[in-house]
Amino acid sequence: MDFSTQQLRNVSIAGHGQTGKTALFEQLLFTGGAVAKPESVESGKTVSDCSSEEIQRKISIYASLAHLTWKNTLVNVWDTPGSSDFIGEVISAFRASEMTVMLVDARTGAQIETIKLWRDLDRRNKPRMLFVNKCEDDRADFAAASKDIHDKFNVEVCALTIPMGCGRSFAGVVDVLHGKAYAADGSAEKEMPIPAEYEEAYKTARGVLAGAAAEGDEDLLVKFIDEGELSAEEIIRGLKIAFANNRVVPAFAGSAARNSGTTALLDFIAEIAPDPSSVFETARNEAGETATVKISDGGSVSAQCVKTASDQFSGRLSYLKVVTGTLSADSELYNLTENRKEKIGKLYRCVGKKLEEIKSAAAGDVCIAVKLAVTKTSDTLSALPDAVPFVKLRHPEPVYSVAVSAKDKRDEDKMGEQLARAAEDDRTLAFRYNPETKQNVVSGMGELHIGIILDRVRAQSKITIDTAVPRIAYRETVQRKAQAEYTHKKQSGGHGQYARVVLSVEPLDRGANYQFTNAVFGGAISKGYIPGVEKGVKEAMEHGVLAGYPVVDTAVTVLDGKEHPVDSSEMAFKIAARNAFRDAMRNAGAILLEPVMNITVWVESKYLGDIMSDISGKRGRILGQTPLAGGIEEIRAQAPQSELLKYAIDLRSMTSGTGSFETAFSHYDPISGKLADEIIQAAKAFIQSAPEE
Repeated sequence: MDFSTQQLRNVSIAGHGQTGKTALFEQLLFTGGAVAKPESVESGKTVSDCSSEEIQRKISIYASLAHLTWKNTLVNVWDTPGSSDFIGEVISAFRASEMTVMLVDARTGAQIETIKLWRDLDRRNKPRMLFVNKCEDDRADFAAASKDIHDKFNVEVCALTIPMGCGRSFAGVVDVLHGKAYAADGSAEKEMPIPAEYEEAYKTARGVLAGAAAEGDEDLLVKFIDEGELSAEEIIRGLKIAFANNRVVPAFAGSAARNSGTTALLDFIAEIAPDPSSVFETARNEAGETATVKISDGGSVSAQCVKTASDQFSGRLSYLKVVTGTLSADSELYNLTENRKEKIGKLYRCVGKKLEEIKSAAAGDVCIAVKLAVTKTSDTLSALPDAVPFVKLRHPEPVYSVAVSAKDKRDEDKMGEQLARAAEDDRTLAFRYNPETKQNVVSGMGELHIGIILDRVRAQSKITIDTAVPRIAYRETVQRKAQAEYTHKKQSGGHGQYARVVLSVEPLDRGANYQFTNAVFGGAISKGYIPGVEKGVKEAMEHGVLAGYPVVDTAVTVLDGKEHPVDSSEMAFKIAARNAFRDAMRNAGAILLEPVMNITVWVESKYLGDIMSDISGKRGRILGQTPLAGGIEEIRAQAPQSELLKYAIDLRSMTSGTGSFETAFSHYDPISGKLADEIIQAAKAFIQSAPEE
């Protein structure tokens, strides 16, 4: 059947690793009738963890989409990974969803990924629900986990369900909104009256819920203050407003392992959670001007590609979030990002990797198009060629890199094609050839992230790939003003070659790069030869005299010279200038420069001292720190890039996998002494061993 925008709900499931996201995803699909039987992660047969990598490692790596119908509502559900290495997949799901179910373990409350994801949802101002999972486990405490969320994020948490017992005594949940209970027996939930021993807890939770609902509407607030209670209809009305405006966090108790709590969660999503028409997307033109676009069935068709993936049977899959109009199969749209037409063939919904063909998708729906020619993640599709594209998905920059090479050099191109294609699907992955270091470098969010990508390429292409630590792109410069002269003279019969160049070099401010001045008087060098002189200088600056690194932040002044009426040429002056520059650079005290990075680290407060000490030990400089919500500290620092090549691994080790960081290039700093000597020796050894091009 077809669904209107008002009948749609898009929800993502997110949380720290091992909180049971995939298990809850399975139970929601089972409760909603989308699958006949919920599978366990251990079985390797779950809907979402269907790739060979996920089955082997028993973790979620990719965001997986499925749909179910509940109370005449189509619910699109995303299961997302819990590891920060795969944050790009979570971002795709967040962008495609109007709300998120945040899972926490009933034994631990908020963990580091909970805090980081919560912060991302705050940035998006996206409503969220709390599902306190594993209430059947020893040490489970629904109230303590809910309070932990309240305390760490300063939000109002109200229970929509409360557990009937915890740990071994867990028997199901009480639906506070509808005044009934559901027994947990490991299969489908069974509705039952609220047991007498939980009647008092139900009444208390009902009062708290009514108070939270009253915050959504001024009239309801007045009534609640006057009378102390609200009807079920009034609570629903108030919750709709409060939840859509992100003023309240509904909390659900449950157990994904025993399929408890899913019925009440789906009821809330269908009855109270906002449909996509309440959401605005942002479009931005080339001038940086923004405009909001309401998700609506009206108007011409527009959509954004929130995710791409490759399927061995169906080919390239493009997950499209329809923003305006109704997207129909066999239509033609413009890819505004690539400025090309794109033919939309068949459209599909999916349950994991199982595709179900549909004729059309309404605004707010997420559908799949196959084998699109040019569309990539973040691209905008529109029926109008002059429409303004939507703001791209905001993916973090990669933080960990390795140099890669094919063992058989004949496979280099094939390896590059595979990695470039992977980078198109995964926007937190980057692959490029660095001409300075003569290395292919793949960058991602961590060792696990890159390891999985390389393993997949090895398996699919049968290529043996070697990895190494990437070489650093150092620079060279001068420390003081100096000059030199060089005469290029060659005679071999006929016209010879003659040019004499006198020039000086001196340091410029960091980041100034290069300055060239012609200070020749009296026509010692004709104006027609000065371009040749500058070309020679620029060629010499490509490879410095210390270790062959590019020369920067240097001013060059041509002072004098001499030419021959017959034997001089632009080429002769280029050669003379090149050699004169090298001699002047040696006289000016050439020195190495190393790249320094800005680094921002987020860690739990208990690791603050260790992290700051480690950064200092990496020749870093602490710039400041800021305490954030949830007991997180933000540390801002600068450190040499060479010290940060394995920082993703180091930070994971120091923080038990809970820390995260971002880096960005800042500037170049001088480096000398033993460290510089080692770098120079290594560079010379590489130059000698490198094959000639």
